[in-house]
Amino acid sequence: MKAFWLVSAAAVALAGCNTVPAEVESTPVASASTSEDARVADLVSRMSLERKVAQLIQPQINSFTPEDMRRYRFGSYLNGGNGGPYGDEYAEASEWLRYADEMYLASVEPMEGDEPVIPTMWGTDAVHGHTNIIRATIFPHNIGLGATRDADLIRRIGAATAVEIEVTGIDWNFSPTVAVARDDRWGRTYESYSEDPAIVAPLGAALVEGLQGRKGDANRLGAGHVIATAKHFFGDGGTDQGVDQGDVNGDIEELKAVHAAPYPATIEAGVETIMASFNSINGRKMHGNKDMLTDVLRGELGFDGLVVGDWNGHGQVAGCTNTDCPQSLLAGLDIYMVPDDWKGLLETLVSQVEDGTIPMAKLDEAVSRVLRLKMRAGLLDEFVKPSDRPNAGNYDLIGSAEHRAIAREAVAKSQVLLKNNGVLPLKEGASVLVAGGAADDIAQAAGGWTLTWQGGGDLDNSYFPGATSIWSGLKTAVEESGGSATLSADGSYSDKPDVAIVVFGEEPYAEFAGDRKHLGFTDEEGLELLQKFKSEGVPTVAVFLSGRPMWVNRELNAADAFVASWLPGGEGAGIADVLTGAMPATGKLGFSWPATCDYGPLNGPEGALFTVGYGRSFDDLSPLPTLDENCAPLQQGAAKDWYVNGRLADGVLANTATGKLDNLRGEAGGIFAIGLDRNAQEDARAISFGPGAYLELAQGGGDNGYGYRVIYEVQTRPSAAVYLKVGAGEPLDITQQLSVAEGKGYREMIITDACVADLGPSLTFTSQGPFKINIGSVVREEFAEGTDCSF
Repeated sequence: MKAFWLVSAAAVALAGCNTVPAEVESTPVASASTSEDARVADLVSRMSLERKVAQLIQPQINSFTPEDMRRYRFGSYLNGGNGGPYGDEYAEASEWLRYADEMYLASVEPMEGDEPVIPTMWGTDAVHGHTNIIRATIFPHNIGLGATRDADLIRRIGAATAVEIEVTGIDWNFSPTVAVARDDRWGRTYESYSEDPAIVAPLGAALVEGLQGRKGDANRLGAGHVIATAKHFFGDGGTDQGVDQGDVNGDIEELKAVHAAPYPATIEAGVETIMASFNSINGRKMHGNKDMLTDVLRGELGFDGLVVGDWNGHGQVAGCTNTDCPQSLLAGLDIYMVPDDWKGLLETLVSQVEDGTIPMAKLDEAVSRVLRLKMRAGLLDEFVKPSDRPNAGNYDLIGSAEHRAIAREAVAKSQVLLKNNGVLPLKEGASVLVAGGAADDIAQAAGGWTLTWQGGGDLDNSYFPGATSIWSGLKTAVEESGGSATLSADGSYSDKPDVAIVVFGEEPYAEFAGDRKHLGFTDEEGLELLQKFKSEGVPTVAVFLSGRPMWVNRELNAADAFVASWLPGGEGAGIADVLTGAMPATGKLGFSWPATCDYGPLNGPEGALFTVGYGRSFDDLSPLPTLDENCAPLQQGAAKDWYVNGRLADGVLANTATGKLDNLRGEAGGIFAIGLDRNAQEDARAISFGPGAYLELAQGGGDNGYGYRVIYEVQTRPSAAVYLKVGAGEPLDITQQLSVAEGKGYREMIITDACVADLGPSLTFTSQGPFKINIGSVVREEFAEGTDCSF
């Protein structure tokens, strides 16, 4: 239990509430000697219905206030990827701690009568360090850590992260991700350690132990430790075509053998919470899947901890909304993560317990798990506000030299050498040119979930005080070896260098924004630089930043050495340690590397250029054969304009029941379409469906064999079934796909003969209920044979 101590009445004053109230200070919730079950039962017996339900409600800090906390007494709350205290996502650590105190103190004000006071707890996504915070240590993402195969290292990363979290007064980390990513088109692939569950399991368990402490340790969940969460149970890495929050299909035992396999190790390590996954299993959303959340997780796997939902994941369950979903609680969910609609959900749940929809015994069971977690974390022993807890306010611990040294070690051990003709390690005294826009860009090296949800963007190096870019690390290392280093993003130089290091790769992204249709790396900045240097007789080292293996055959052919650096984070000197030979090249692939640029998932040796476990040492100078540079997705047949920028090239938009809607404008038959600015004035259309309305996009003539590429954005998820009919074929039910797409910005829908029988010149969308969608363009296109439909 945490070694907390009582605060005095002279504690630092906070707005509206100065200290832990004296009536609460002097009265712990229950004696520490009382058995866990008896203590929990006593608390539950004295709680009102509304207070019980509030323990299951988890809002985000941007949508409620300390006054709301005082009124409703939420059991927990969170900060989203773009959330920060007082509306400032770039707030200093001291502001995070001040906010933690305010919320905590509001949660422990005395209650009327005998009702017990239950402290709240704050959860955060510290997925590669406490990276919501300025100056925090930024560790490599999991895909890089998987390449280290070093459980002890990951345990130390967990411990360092826990300490930095404690500095800001936060109790709970939504980490580790133990997804087994099986389709690298998934935008969360970099949150996975490997495609192999045997690699994922021990590393996920090690991070749990680092965050919480080992089972049996006297200080487990005490000073230097926080609550951990294994996520997302289960199947998040196995969705069809790697679509985030999509559907996972197959024999349930085979799916469990891969995607549930890491959980026994995290449970054995003592993980206290597990997060339910957004995805569905064979069409059934996990947030409402009793067979999985109760029968498998608690029954087969023996998990006795708390199950927390993901961001409005309950709202995706069939028949549910964000404010109405008894199905999730009945299925085995304990806490609803309901960022903004917390009040409506709380009121609905109270009513559903009162009318018997939710049995009181089921509610009490979930509340008991929340209280048991707080008890195990020491939150119920003595009431101590966050700023008076161990490590709180010790801001020197954030980004400390010790923690950065661990991160640097992790970066070095995660580098995977894919090719080397002898240019590495760099020769002492060499003249080194460092090129590429990513070389001096810490945000790009850090990737998503870094200060902001998606990462990157306008985050220049000034946002990362104390961190080291790849260029900075190389400059120091090369000069220490007697050489010289020059930064030239565009590759220009006056004096020919001995070697050029080209740093390039994916721009940052998180979750669904990172979903891809294929694994071909399309940005040609790095390729052009490598080819430029090759033509000039300058040896090259390619340093590739990515959240997944990608088809980079062109870059591999052009480079003399190629390093998969993944998303290394804020200690670029770790890359220099390997390139200069100060550290050996020891990283091994946790994922199969694609030999061809196609649309399918890749797991195992078939179709792999490099298999799981591949990674050269500096002694391996065997030549890499010239690789095929043909990439079908980059060489599609000519597109046929059909509906682009608000105009139908050869046809009309029509509702066949009531007449035409020229150029997607007007109102007819329950459909309303207006101009919408996307990239230019009115270059898209916002379309609202009424119940039973259908929308036909018809083109006169055209090539029957061409598929369709639709750029669209779902504004409001379908309230009933939505069907897509192509040509004279049978309607295709696309309700689930469009529901998943809600709120994710513009996406790409590809329709080929893989899912429809006829590719004739018409698309008809039919909705059985209200539904809003924006359409940016519809293009007929000749796709490569075998191209899957996707949404």
